[in-house]
Amino acid sequence: MNSHTLTPREIVEQLDRYIVGQDAAKRAVATAVRNRWRRQQLPPEVAHDVYPKNIMMIGPTGVGKTEIARRLAKLVDAPFVKVEATKFTEVGYHGRDVDAMIRDLLDNAITLERTIQSARVKDKAEHAVEDRLLDLLLPKTSRHIEPELAEEDVSRAERSREKLREQLKSGELEDRQIEINVERKANIVGIMGPQSFEMDAETQNMFDKLIPTRKETRKTTIANARKVFFEEEADKLLDQDALTRSAIERCEQSGIVFIDEIDKIATSGKEHGPDVSRQGVQRDLLPIVEGGSVSTRHGPVRTDHILFIAAGAFHVSKPSDLMPELQGRFPIRVELTELKREDLVRILREPKNSLIGQQVALLKSENFDLKFTDDAIDEMAKIAFDVNRRDQDIGARRLHTIIERVLDEVSFDASDRKERSLTINAKYVSERLNDLMKDEDLSKYVL
Repeated sequence: MNSHTLTPREIVEQLDRYIVGQDAAKRAVATAVRNRWRRQQLPPEVAHDVYPKNIMMIGPTGVGKTEIARRLAKLVDAPFVKVEATKFTEVGYHGRDVDAMIRDLLDNAITLERTIQSARVKDKAEHAVEDRLLDLLLPKTSRHIEPELAEEDVSRAERSREKLREQLKSGELEDRQIEINVERKANIVGIMGPQSFEMDAETQNMFDKLIPTRKETRKTTIANARKVFFEEEADKLLDQDALTRSAIERCEQSGIVFIDEIDKIATSGKEHGPDVSRQGVQRDLLPIVEGGSVSTRHGPVRTDHILFIAAGAFHVSKPSDLMPELQGRFPIRVELTELKREDLVRILREPKNSLIGQQVALLKSENFDLKFTDDAIDEMAKIAFDVNRRDQDIGARRLHTIIERVLDEVSFDASDRKERSLTINAKYVSERLNDLMKDEDLSKYVL
């Protein structure tokens, strides 16, 4: 299945594998992504003026807002960055400082593009890695070889090298320790102090070139050396300028920026106190969301076709408390519902990366067989739902607390137990969570 041509229905089906419920939000993001593909099929003069319909997700914490955006980006190979609107107020971000989220997005796009392009040169890079490992394992001798013995010695050396190559390919030598040389950029924090300001692209490039590189020798396994050498060899085979250009295009055409807690920068209409700062952040965000150019060390990045997804609980404020201009840039509004008890049961059991499945897999690494009965899963969901209603509702995040408490004992001593299996039932769950249900101050148990 080509991730770039997925239909909205196929995107929703893929998201359903990881996220329970929230169909309206899934449909909205699926349509937004498909519209990008549709735009690319248009003539350039028409496509240029077709802008993405940004989305605002409204709903309580822990119901899947961030996970939907994150999974969507991974599904369609899109650069993704999550920022918190409140961070801009907390550290006094203003003006061009909010551009940092686009710079971070481009950095992620470059990493993604390098991964994709490295896969194309994988065979050549892996062969070069093998040669480098062989040179370390079987150094070439510089001693003088008598002419009459030269041919025999060369033949013997070639046979030894090929035998080692086969052992490398079969994985027999992965744990062997070797010494490798690694190039590192010098650490200059001690000289200049931590960097606490933004530099323009030209200054940043000049600054990067001034930082000296140094070689350091370290001992590691062949398995780890492979990873280091592969990155170096793949980089040699890649056209770095072309990679950067492709990354910028990927960032501009398919980047996704998730702005969380946008409700926290909504204002009440006052013009003093915190509201002034919040309005300032909204004004700074507006030109980026509207579409403009952001300067980066790799060149300018246009934000016109980046998809922005904003999210907030809006318990105190409401979307209409945002600046009208900013509201208008998020025309699609979707409400995410609070999780019901049956939703929590499904979250424990159904997703591909279900919490139950994760715990079973973790203990499987200790050759320990962990099982959960249906009534145990029902009981954990019931307790999580009841605690959410009684205390602060943190959605599915409460399940992490519940599972950790239930498995606290077995997670600690699974390595030492004589019995190599355990079945968790409802009674076991109740016994482990009895204290938690009685405690009115549950905040200390939130992980």
